[in-house]
Order: sequence, then structure tokens, then C-alpha cells
Amino acid sequence: MDSMQLLAQLFPQGHEVTVVDDFISGTATIAGQGISVIGTSGHTPIGVEIALAQARAVLATVRDHPQRAILLLVDTQGQRLRHRDEMLGINSYMAHLGKCIELARQSGHKIIALVYDQALSGGFITSGMMADACYALPEATIRVMGLPAMARITKVPEEKLAALALHNPVFAPGPKNYERMGGIQAIWQGDLAQRLHEALLQADGSDRRSELGQQRGGRRKAQQVIDAVLLQASHAG
Repeated sequence: MDSMQLLAQLFPQGHEVTVVDDFISGTATIAGQGISVIGTSGHTPIGVEIALAQARAVLATVRDHPQRAILLLVDTQGQRLRHRDEMLGINSYMAHLGKCIELARQSGHKIIALVYDQALSGGFITSGMMADACYALPEATIRVMGLPAMARITKVPEEKLAALALHNPVFAPGPKNYERMGGIQAIWQGDLAQRLHEALLQADGSDRRSELGQQRGGRRKAQQVIDAVLLQASHAG
């Protein structure tokens, strides 16, 4: 599904959202309330320009529309791998985007993300994974690192990683595996406008990903480690 088809389904009563050079921005209305729409399309890589454009749109919402909800639409092949972007400090631009989203949350904005096509590596981490809750369409492609790259980094044979991926969602891509790990709150099907409305009603700013991962059997230890650290910290205090 391309971005304009998605927008039509999310906002059947119409919207004022544009897509220019794969940057999505604008406003729409859901259940009678305004919402800012920010994101990317066309599998675009996140370079310094589009990271800064998204950050600017988030800050404009915080400044001009206090506590207005924000919808982040995610379709990216990840961080742009160019010497120019690295020399300009793409990591700092992406960190800036993440900080702007956190500022919006602390300022009372509900933030929902939807992966509607691709969500890869750093482009996903600093957008969709920064939301109060991240959702996905069934046909979405989600992964932080592909198995060939993982094999190169870890020195574990790709065949072994592929075998592990059959049973452990940590090694496997796709929305269902990320849902099991708690990274994806749910996979949307049916009436997307209704799903968005429900997600906004449920959003509360709390991070339940580790808890959900434990409940769903995708991340069995993360919440246990968090609980142990918090318990130790309380004893130390």
C-alpha cells in the first residue's frame, strides 16, 4: 500500500497531508480531533535532510498545537549510507529527531506510529520505536538487521541464525515476530480509521514493550532484568 492509499483509509473524511520528496507532513481529523501526520514514503533512506524535516514538524506541532496527537508513518530502508551524511553527523540528526519526539511526549502529545511498508534499522529506531505505541500492517517488512549482516557482525554462520529464527523472534524479521517481542503493539487489519482511533484512546505514554514481550513469549528475560535492577536500586536507596 502506498502512502496516499494509506492516508485515504486512515482519514476517509479527507485530510491536508502532502508527500513531497518522500516526506509526509500535514494535518487531519480523527473522531473530531486534529492530528499531526509526519513520516516517510517510498522506502526512503533517512539522511540529514529528512531527519531534520521530521524533527522540525514535531517541534512545530509542540509549539503551535499543544497536546495535539501525532501519527508517525514509517516506510524507510534505514539510515542513508553516504559519506556526506556520516561527515555531517547523521547519528546526531537522528538522535535529535528522537529527542524531539520525547519532548512532544513530555509536553502531553499522544504519539502513535504505524509501519505500513518497510521499517529497517536506525530509521525505525528513531521514529516508530520512539512512539507511545507502534503498530504495523500485515504486509509490512520490519527488521533492525538482516541475517546476512547479523552473521557478519556476530561471526555466527547465517545458516545457524536462520535456524534460530525459526523458533526465536529475536532473530527473525516481520511484524508478527516484533509483535511477539512487544516492539509492535498490534497488527492492524480491517477499518484503519477505527484502529487509529482505538490506539489514540489507549495511548498513555508508558513503555510496556518488555512486559508485552514477556507475556507473549518473545522476550522472556528483559522484564525480569528490569525488575531485578529496579529492586536493587530501591534497596540501594
